[in-house]
Amino acid sequence: MSNFLKEIIKETGNEYASLVSEGVDSADVTSFIDTGSYSFNALLSGSIYGGLPGNKITAIAGEAATGKTFFALGICKNFLDMDKEAGVIYFESESAISKEMIESRGVDSKRMVIVPVATVQEFRNQSIKILDKYIAQPEASRKPLMFVLDSLGMLSTTKEMEDTAAGKETRDMTRAQILKAAFRVLTLKLGRAKVPMIITNHTYDVVGAYMPMKEMGGGSGLKYAASTIVYLSKKKEKDGTEVIGNIVHCKNAKSRLTLENKMVDVRLTYSKGLDRYYGLLDLAVKHGIFKQVSTRIELPDGSKQYAKSIYSEPEKYFTKEILKQIDEAADKEYSYGNQ
Repeated sequence: MSNFLKEIIKETGNEYASLVSEGVDSADVTSFIDTGSYSFNALLSGSIYGGLPGNKITAIAGEAATGKTFFALGICKNFLDMDKEAGVIYFESESAISKEMIESRGVDSKRMVIVPVATVQEFRNQSIKILDKYIAQPEASRKPLMFVLDSLGMLSTTKEMEDTAAGKETRDMTRAQILKAAFRVLTLKLGRAKVPMIITNHTYDVVGAYMPMKEMGGGSGLKYAASTIVYLSKKKEKDGTEVIGNIVHCKNAKSRLTLENKMVDVRLTYSKGLDRYYGLLDLAVKHGIFKQVSTRIELPDGSKQYAKSIYSEPEKYFTKEILKQIDEAADKEYSYGNQ
């Protein structure tokens, strides 16, 4: 039967078709990209050592100033740090990215290409052209590549641009369909090429909803195409009266890898960026690795510390053995089939 099925695959002429036993190139996740936060990694992959899937589209959505670009650039840095020959193609629609910003985040600017795009059609055509050139290389000689689109919400359409130039104020009602068509093609090509993509997008309040709800802009195209969609919201973190950063609430609005509607908090400080350890205490207490005793945390050796003290010296308290236990807890907390 397997020989017959292989013949059928040849007959279809579909370059993406394959026997499941040989792997599904566009679907199987074989690698992850560290986000810089153990808690965020766990939310996305079920492991504190995981992160973004290495061949899928991940959408990071939120209101203005929730840290979407900061998250994206941090992930770019970690991706480039994983392989010294890796590269990033950064499609930028907001004219907000500068060399100084990129390098201040520790990103190797020699391995990042900024591609300004104004319309959905520009993004679609240029991204597909780059992917086709990448796929045309012998697989053994391909170097790791990642795409970023920052942001989807700012992309116009060719018609909108033409109408604006002509002084018209009509809205292009075909934008959602154009986006959906673009993502139909991109999803398959990205999976085939094993190229991950991060897309930042804006959210808005749903008017008239029975319960307060957030919705992502851009229509249904990205909702269907993305493997993971995370909604961000924030509250300011203060040291006395000084605002030193943000606590960012991350909600798994959609996931094909982990449980949906789960949430974690991460800390984003102005001086150090994304805190790798923040959020682990909640998971450790919930699964009995640490214990909450009044206002302090009881550690396995019986000693007690305030949460602030633990987070100020995380390597001291989150030992290799403790992290192993927390990783097992993360699998139970966020992965399918472990509830």
